Amino acid sequence: MEARKTILVVGATGAQGGGVARHLLNRGQFAVRCLTRHPESDKAKALRRAGAQIVEGDLEETDSIRAALKGCYGCFGVTSFWEHFEREYGHGKNLLEAVKRSEVEHFVFSTLPYCKKISGGALEVPHFDMKAQLEEHTRKLGLKATFVHVAFYFENYLTFFPPQKQEDGSFAFGFPQGDTPLAAVAVEDVGSIVSILFDRPQEYLGKVVGIVGDDLTGDGYAETMTRILGTKVVYRHVPREDFAALGFPGADDLANMFEFNRLYIPNRRADMEACRALNPQMQTFETWLRSNQSAFVKLFDREHAHAR
Repeated sequence: MEARKTILVVGATGAQGGGVARHLLNRGQFAVRCLTRHPESDKAKALRRAGAQIVEGDLEETDSIRAALKGCYGCFGVTSFWEHFEREYGHGKNLLEAVKRSEVEHFVFSTLPYCKKISGGALEVPHFDMKAQLEEHTRKLGLKATFVHVAFYFENYLTFFPPQKQEDGSFAFGFPQGDTPLAAVAVEDVGSIVSILFDRPQEYLGKVVGIVGDDLTGDGYAETMTRILGTKVVYRHVPREDFAALGFPGADDLANMFEFNRLYIPNRRADMEACRALNPQMQTFETWLRSNQSAFVKLFDREHAHAR
């Protein structure tokens, strides 16, 4: 029997990479090699038990990437802005140079739109723009690549933007999105789409695939939470300037991201429908919310306790 081709998953213990590795392992068409800085972490051990080969490496060290790519047919790459900030671009370039010097035939790279360019310089969103520059560099190098533009995570409603208790007993979340729909996706579903792209390289080489599970307005997300969780949740539009002035690291970046979405991305229904055609089991916000109901109950209980 012919040996299965190998795909290297970069960032396999992170959110996107972990989902990609798990879906590739479950589909079984490819052998999976995982590059991680933390080979003894619980996540790495779980991937090893699931059948992945774990190799230690770091996007700071080009030699470790090149060694991990040896003999690989494909590679999934993702870089982390929120962990490394301005160092992300250098990490991405190291990965691209290593892929260029390898025998990889299909590189799937997680990138994002170029907000500064699209907005004519009006809005800079570093965590988007850096990935967009890396996408441009990938094309310049002539790599055999497919790009995925991953939407806002549903999980952000449990971490970065959890509904907070209001004086009247309801809960509220807010950001500068206005009434423009905000495309979002369950992070695990990113892996389902990427694993399918590796099966169909000729169809997707050179293309951008938007990964979207649902496309609701802020009010739509709030209404779904209220209906499923049985607790009143409301969305409040926060003007860009007010959000940027909150002062936490990256506040200005995120304020511009939402403003960019509001002004330049009227909807992503075409991406959502294309993803559902590839994977009919893609979760909507409602299906994801139903399976994560207990996490929101805990969140609301904590908020009630703090209010006492």
